[in-house]
Amino acid sequence: SLLHSSIRSSRQTMANLSNTNPNGNDHDHDNNDGGSTAIDLLRDSLSPQSQQNPSTLLPKAPLFYQQSQQEAATSLFTDSEILAPMVRASTTPLRILALSHGASLVYSEEMVDRSIFPTERVLNESLGTIDYVHPKHKFSLKVQKRMEKEPDNPDGKILLRIDPLKERGKFVYQMGTGEGHLALEAAEKVYRDADGIDVNMGCPKKFSVSGGMGSALLSDPKRACDIISTLSRNIPKPISAKIRLLDDTDPRPTIEFAKSLIASGATAIAVHGRIVGDESHIPARWETLVEVVRQLKQSESVPVIVNGDLYTRADINELKRRSGCDGIMLARPALYNVSLFRRGDVRNNGNNSKNGANNQRIDSAFENEIPLPKFQSQYHEGYYGYNSPLLLPRSTMIQEYIAQCVRYKTHPKN
Repeated sequence: SLLHSSIRSSRQTMANLSNTNPNGNDHDHDNNDGGSTAIDLLRDSLSPQSQQNPSTLLPKAPLFYQQSQQEAATSLFTDSEILAPMVRASTTPLRILALSHGASLVYSEEMVDRSIFPTERVLNESLGTIDYVHPKHKFSLKVQKRMEKEPDNPDGKILLRIDPLKERGKFVYQMGTGEGHLALEAAEKVYRDADGIDVNMGCPKKFSVSGGMGSALLSDPKRACDIISTLSRNIPKPISAKIRLLDDTDPRPTIEFAKSLIASGATAIAVHGRIVGDESHIPARWETLVEVVRQLKQSESVPVIVNGDLYTRADINELKRRSGCDGIMLARPALYNVSLFRRGDVRNNGNNSKNGANNQRIDSAFENEIPLPKFQSQYHEGYYGYNSPLLLPRSTMIQEYIAQCVRYKTHPKN
């Protein structure tokens, strides 16, 4: 019954989408000319733009497009709440859904550098998207025959689909790479459609590590720094890295690694609060993570983002307060309920809600500076807890997600 309800809701949402003026109530497009159409905007995006030849159709570029790499990164990541890069999850539907519920930035799923090389940049006028398509003729005959049976993508495999009207100024392309020259070739292919390029240095999965990518770079700082330096010198967009803790209790190895990346040109660092080998059921090591961020912020001027077990707004607010981080990143918590990005009124800590008693418990936790492990395990009640009124029902999120899947013709395996 939930599926049937979801389909009905999806159809209604699609009807609303089809009848919505692209320059209507979406706050992202306040600067659009009233007569523009989505197709006009997309066509305009294919033409080279500059400050001397500015776009007259696309939404006005955020200020950071006219800034240095570091200034741009500071604008992009300060006070950010980010949808993390997740393989087979951080595709167009979830990214758009996250943005609609308050995310300030969204990452693509990790894409191996070589995978983007054979793609062609295609203007998809029917969907209003920019697609990076691996053409059918570049596959084997066996694969070509199988692809012909897929009605949505008969001409090739879509590796990346971007909605420039929704994601402009908010999209970071993440790559898995192990060599500077490969990273540069991949970045040169896509950077004009992204607002930043991020290098995955934390993925512990076999496919990533075996290729010298992901967390393999944590033990090879020379190669990691070469990748960042190569990108920073050649790509005129913010260059960042997503890493994880190098030691479970000692913050120094992580701090030293992060500083070496910053010295090589990284304009932002995201740190996941687990070490290689930690399974997802092991609590993120917040105490070490907080110390890493605190010390980095004392000596470095780049934005630092934290990631790991931020399942409630209480978690988010507490880790922000204790670490002084510039932003947070959500992975599994966003899959659980993407409306977690809804911030509410942080200034009054929810004291206008009916859960005043529970809010007092959270307030006292702030005042008494309880140990972080205890906070992680116990303080999930009240206005910003698991049952926060800010959270929307998961059934609603499922319906909205299905609607976006239909809207962007996502592959059924997703």
